[in-house]
Amino acid sequence: MLAPKARWSIGEAEADVIETLSRELKVDPLVARILALRGISSIDEAERFINGGKEHFHDPFLLDGMQPAVARIREALDEQQLIRVYGDYDADGVSSTSLMVHLLRGLGARFDTYIPHRVREGYGLNREAVERARDAGVALVITVDTGISAVDEVAYIRELGMDVIVTDHHEPPEKLPEALAVINPKKPGCPYPYKQLAGVGVALKLAHALLGRLPEELLELAAIGTVADLMPLTDENRLIVKLGLARMQAYAYAGIRALIAASGIERKEITASHIGFSLAPRINASGRLEDAADAVTLLTTDDELQAERIAYELDELNKERQRIVEDITKEAVEAAEAQRALGLDKAIVVASEGWNVGVIGIVASRLVERFYRPAIVLGIDPATGMAKGSARSIHGFDMYKALTQCEAWLDHYGGHQAAAGMSLNRDDLPAFAAKLNELAAAWLSDEDLVPLLKADAACSLSEVPISSIEGLERLAPYGMGNPTPRFVFTDLTLGEIRTMGKEKQHLKLALSQAQAETAAAVEAVGFGKGCLSGLMAPAARLDVLGELSINEWNGVRKPQILLQDLRIPHFQLFDWRGATQMELKLAGLTAALAAAPGDGAPPAVVLFAEADQAGYAKAALPDKESLPLYVLQADGTPRPANAEGERHDLAALPDVVLYSAPGSVEQLRSVVRAARSMARCYAVFAELRPMAAGAMPSRDTFKLVYGTLLKQGGWDVYDRALMQAFSKRSGLSPAMIEFILQVFEELGFIGRSGSRYQPHDAPVKKDLSTSRLYREREGRQEVESLLLYASAKELEQWIVAHKEKEKMEEWA
Repeated sequence: MLAPKARWSIGEAEADVIETLSRELKVDPLVARILALRGISSIDEAERFINGGKEHFHDPFLLDGMQPAVARIREALDEQQLIRVYGDYDADGVSSTSLMVHLLRGLGARFDTYIPHRVREGYGLNREAVERARDAGVALVITVDTGISAVDEVAYIRELGMDVIVTDHHEPPEKLPEALAVINPKKPGCPYPYKQLAGVGVALKLAHALLGRLPEELLELAAIGTVADLMPLTDENRLIVKLGLARMQAYAYAGIRALIAASGIERKEITASHIGFSLAPRINASGRLEDAADAVTLLTTDDELQAERIAYELDELNKERQRIVEDITKEAVEAAEAQRALGLDKAIVVASEGWNVGVIGIVASRLVERFYRPAIVLGIDPATGMAKGSARSIHGFDMYKALTQCEAWLDHYGGHQAAAGMSLNRDDLPAFAAKLNELAAAWLSDEDLVPLLKADAACSLSEVPISSIEGLERLAPYGMGNPTPRFVFTDLTLGEIRTMGKEKQHLKLALSQAQAETAAAVEAVGFGKGCLSGLMAPAARLDVLGELSINEWNGVRKPQILLQDLRIPHFQLFDWRGATQMELKLAGLTAALAAAPGDGAPPAVVLFAEADQAGYAKAALPDKESLPLYVLQADGTPRPANAEGERHDLAALPDVVLYSAPGSVEQLRSVVRAARSMARCYAVFAELRPMAAGAMPSRDTFKLVYGTLLKQGGWDVYDRALMQAFSKRSGLSPAMIEFILQVFEELGFIGRSGSRYQPHDAPVKKDLSTSRLYREREGRQEVESLLLYASAKELEQWIVAHKEKEKMEEWA
């Protein structure tokens, strides 16, 4: 077995809806199924989803506050009043600010821009920045992607004689700022039909209203912020990104062209995924580590050389950001483990001095990926004692709602369900962490704490030819709210297992599936899943959940699965009999288990006799004391043989290494019975002690040897002439003769002094089967046929049969 990292859910759609959409739209049934699963059931909806264009944008004046905002900006334009665009330092804020620069520049406005420094000033409006605006002669402040919670700061702007227009998309608090206009589709009472615009989407609507037309030339900027801020790609957002990507591929501003080139992307092939994973991190790097104004300059310059220089600098900054993230993540994971050990295991709150507050949001995301818990990471300013944090959540836990219930400790907070920011005094961190865990315990069930992966369909490989995969491109762009379609494929045969990458961190599988008289094959790639290669036996049959793509190499196009998760639903046997470099195999197994999803429990090592311990101690194996060791006792129960064995329960461990060879089939049964949770068995069966081997002598042979010993009055096994003469006469080997004598000695029929055996007077009559040596040799014949001659499949079937038998007996 190999457990998946997540629960799998396969979507269900009505067959008649799929059939109607496929027929009327003339699309592949797979495409029709995805549309139905996205909640699209009418032909008109589907047409708009697939072919929607600029005519489907909503009227910007449906946004409450748009009318007075446009009037005030036109007044400022007419009177050449100085306008200040006040933005935010993330990619949404940067693209919003840049969009306003292009807009106001085109309108001939007097304006400048201001983005607060993430570390020195923090998020949002602040009094010092407001005072500097007053001193610069600013008459009108327009916020983008910020301001909805800035009640006091907006009041201060008005007090200083300036007007302010707030444009934002974050969750509105109960009390709104008293600005000249507040434009936010989420504002209570706002009739705008689509509530999920990004900050840059709201800025685009302001431009739409001012220009009296859809500003298509600004769509690529709007696309960047929409994807970067993880907005759902539905309705208007879908149109923004779809049309914005088309413009990037065809035109693109100088800065965007330079950024695409620095990211190593072919401009004609850019997708929403490239924005999210390549462009946005580089834009964010400026605000995280230095000054976001550089990114605004990049997105607004017409100078090709300047654009290339800044794009290169942002690329270098992004590499530095990645290094910092790795260092902080390592420390944050250790802190999270320590917190969980104290019982605070429903939500993670970790903080430290020296953590760069520009990257703590990324670190919080890493903690969510690792532990699947709501996570807050805070950097502490040692001078002020203030902790500034970033939060990321999981499905079922509304982070913004949770923070509102913790506001007694918070100096400032804002955000939405999935992500938020906050600041508080370091002394309040313990109470804050306890309250957050209390809320998580109340709001989240045990099931909520296991990731859920949603698939759109369960298919066979033959049902997804290249033509069907190509058809799925009509549903792009993919992202939040319109995820890349995922499919489940079951009962796949494993043809080849490979790892890729400098550190062998990626997985590549050759998979096939036979159905009726046909067979289909496909390659599957799992990024970051290289650790699983050591946990899949060659004979394994897999279920996989993944996305479909087309891999093109040397003009040949083949379907490919991008693995999101996989599982092996059956018991696995790894045939390590006769393998060399056992130390590397065990080290690789231990590393794979530590890196794979799960609790990282080490593999158990089982020896079948006390005498095996000496041979095991001599084996050149890595860090043996870190592996739980168990030795089978005469009564058939394994006993812990080291500290790790005492710490772990063999019955609970899924990975078991049968290191030495059992003396009998019954011994093997005893271990299978004891290792109840064994999902993967690694059969080594090393000969660590002398084992009785060869044929079993008959009872008449035993009588012959005993009679000869009585007749001779004794037997010296070192008397070579005697041994050879009897061996020649009886046909028994010297080893067989000595074995028979050892059985008689064990039964008390004879005694030994040095090399000479002497008969006892009037020995107690005993059956040969009461001798341990006799039974071992008898059982050895049966176990040899299983251990030495059975195929891996036969050995696996034997273990499975006995595991099932034990289970049936438990239920009986």
